[in-house]
Parts: sequence; C-alpha cells; structure tokens
Amino acid sequence: MDNGYDETVDRLEKLGIDQDYIQGWVGYLGNSEREHQRVTDAYKSGYEDGQSSVTDKAMVWQIN
Repeated sequence: MDNGYDETVDRLEKLGIDQDYIQGWVGYLGNSEREHQRVTDAYKSGYEDGQSSVTDKAMVWQIN
C-alpha cells in the first residue's frame, strides 16, 4: 500500500469528512461496492472519487 492512501485517509479524517465518504473513497483500492441497501450519497461520492484517485467531492461531506 502506498503512502498516498494513508495520507489521504488521515487528511480526510482530520477535516471531519463523513465516514461513509471515506469508506467509499477506499474504492481507491479497487474494492467492490457495498450492497445497494447500504449505499448512501456520501458513500457513492467517495466511491466515485476513490475510483478516480481524487477527493474532489470531499468537502461537501464535511461534518465539522
């Protein structure tokens, strides 16, 4: 696993980004999506960003 993963997850957590976004972003690793009934809008945004290796939509999901 590269440092980009750890650094990005750490940064997202420090910014107070919704955990569903972060879990979706872990799609960066090529993980399969959650089952349909557990997919939230935050998760979907994170998954889309993760697949593209970006965090463009992260601030939309800031909780703090």
